[in-house]
Amino acid sequence: MGGGGREHAIVDALTRSSSVTGVVCTPGNPGIAALARCVPGAQDPAAVAALAVGEGVDLVVVGPEGPLAEGVVDALQAAGVPAFGPSRDASRLEGDKAWSKAFMARHGIPTARYRSFEDLPGALAYALEQPLPVVVKDAGLRAGKGVTICHAHDEAREALTAIFSQDGAAAVIEEFMTGQEVSVLAFADGVRAVQMLPSQDHKTIHEGDTGPMTGGMGVICPFPLTDADRTSVQSGILDLVMAGMAAEGLPFVGVLYAGLMLTPDGPKVVEFNARFGDPEAEAVLPLLTGDLGEITLACAQGRLDPGMVTFAAGASAVVILAAPGYPGEPQRGVPLTLPVAGEGERIYQAGTALQGEQLVSAGGRVLAVQASADTLALALGRAYRLVERVGFEGAQFRRDIGGRIGLTPEA
Repeated sequence: MGGGGREHAIVDALTRSSSVTGVVCTPGNPGIAALARCVPGAQDPAAVAALAVGEGVDLVVVGPEGPLAEGVVDALQAAGVPAFGPSRDASRLEGDKAWSKAFMARHGIPTARYRSFEDLPGALAYALEQPLPVVVKDAGLRAGKGVTICHAHDEAREALTAIFSQDGAAAVIEEFMTGQEVSVLAFADGVRAVQMLPSQDHKTIHEGDTGPMTGGMGVICPFPLTDADRTSVQSGILDLVMAGMAAEGLPFVGVLYAGLMLTPDGPKVVEFNARFGDPEAEAVLPLLTGDLGEITLACAQGRLDPGMVTFAAGASAVVILAAPGYPGEPQRGVPLTLPVAGEGERIYQAGTALQGEQLVSAGGRVLAVQASADTLALALGRAYRLVERVGFEGAQFRRDIGGRIGLTPEA
């Protein structure tokens, strides 16, 4: 399920899996259509379940967070179709940040100090008393863009006013944590969580981590996480989530995505997501040597073996090409010319469409340009050279991916 760059990467990995004989994608995109049969149409749970039954599929892999929150996995399970993804109630770990923070508090999972609010006056009174910077989050699903790091109290007032202009709104106000951010995605089967390679996304539109938040502008993988931190993340975060969710009658199946801050006091949770990250998937999955079809089916059936989850040596880098105007009103219909990617290079399509025979932009983040190499610096160099060969007038992209850990692209 899905039609973005993440889903292009998932379909690409599934088609490389010896266990998979064919892939149907709904709704898909022009890039995915080169690998799978795309079926456009309704994306509500009942329609997806009907499609899965009609196609006789053995497994449904859900890409985006929206259908999870709407209960697509519940509908598929009721129809007897195995699904890789959490139930509607389990997906609250991502879909309701206030619930998620309370869950972390209940189970002793390290995270930033916070308060949740369902009214603007209370939220404003609290925010204006907090030291700066302060973090304001929309408690609902906002595609990774409902977070504002406020360096002035007026910014907090503006962010909260925008949140509470929506019906049924809620906000989370957090202390600002310092350190390196890292994304740790894990395959989860309801009982155990098996880590994938750690990665680092770059969230803001402009270089130097400035400008508005986006869904993500580039990724390095693997992030150089120490063995001690990996162990701490497993025992002190992932295992506690899996045990806590099971204890509350919400066994978690799918991708457990822990967005972390490596603070002076150790790894702490910034937020959880309940699916593959986008664009983390585009960086992590090209290095997966395990059979993604086998892994996802094992998760859906509660029998994941950690030995299934294997990765190649080396590194991967992704540079996102976004449309002019993003993250505001992206320009659509910009002609795109894609070069032929070489070995270890991929161009995943995210916000694209066909106008006749011409590929054009059709969203905010349009292309994810990926390259693999022996080292991160070499992978970055390859990715940026591939970016230079893409025809996309006015494309926005960051030239400092990897800069937070001192990386510079190598030829």
